[in-house]
Amino acid sequence: MLKIAVPNKGSLAETAAWMLDEAGYRGRRDGKELIVVDARNEVEFFFLRPRDIATYVGSGALDVGITGRDLLLDSGSRAVEVEGLGFARSTFRFAGPAGRFASVADLQGVRIASSYTLLVEQHLAAHGVSAELVRLDGAVESAVRLGVADAVADVVETGATLRAQGLEVFGDPILTSEAVLISNGGNPPGLATLKRRLDGVMVARDYVLVDYDIERSRLDAAVSIAHGFESATVSPLQKEGWVAVRVMVRRDDTNHIMDALADVGARAIIVSRIHAARI
Repeated sequence: MLKIAVPNKGSLAETAAWMLDEAGYRGRRDGKELIVVDARNEVEFFFLRPRDIATYVGSGALDVGITGRDLLLDSGSRAVEVEGLGFARSTFRFAGPAGRFASVADLQGVRIASSYTLLVEQHLAAHGVSAELVRLDGAVESAVRLGVADAVADVVETGATLRAQGLEVFGDPILTSEAVLISNGGNPPGLATLKRRLDGVMVARDYVLVDYDIERSRLDAAVSIAHGFESATVSPLQKEGWVAVRVMVRRDDTNHIMDALADVGARAIIVSRIHAARI
């Protein structure tokens, strides 16, 4: 059986569980379950702390897992990223008292608090900077005010929490992270199927189907607006000189594409959700 590590809690857990459910795998019925066997799909799920997943996978104890790219790189594990999963996106940045720091070079010799000390250490080393790292498991924003550190390195979304502590971000991002599928570097049975199914879920999440009718003489103009994932599907209609067209388009672009299609003469424009896909 393919052994898969899944986040048991936190920001990664809910969407990871939803993606696996959409991909046709059995989830846990009780939030306290630590192991779930899905005999039909020949997989075994292990629900673990997100920070521990890369360690288990990298050791070879488990085949694959879902965790954050930041957690993978900070673990020092031999696990490798297979692909990004497009959710739980975040940016990892330095922050310090307003006006004190301008770039990573200004961190020479200072104290930096972070929950990701290995990741920060590697980034500083790449820039030739030596600093004292203070490892904290959470709430690093308070470290400067409490005198534990001179600067922090943390996940930043809006920056509102940092500003509330009198801090501002500076320098280039250390890392742009998201949820990722990781493996121990092997190619166990079931991995290709898992990846194909997750890819299908991402397509179904990000794309919709657009159907419309149009005069054949205007077909090229319409297809230039939305040519589909690979190409448009075109079928003749009973009405002479007209065709029916089906294309996949990105969900975020749907209304702009519908407007543009209507402008070139498309009629009966219908948008449908994609429940599942294999690309």
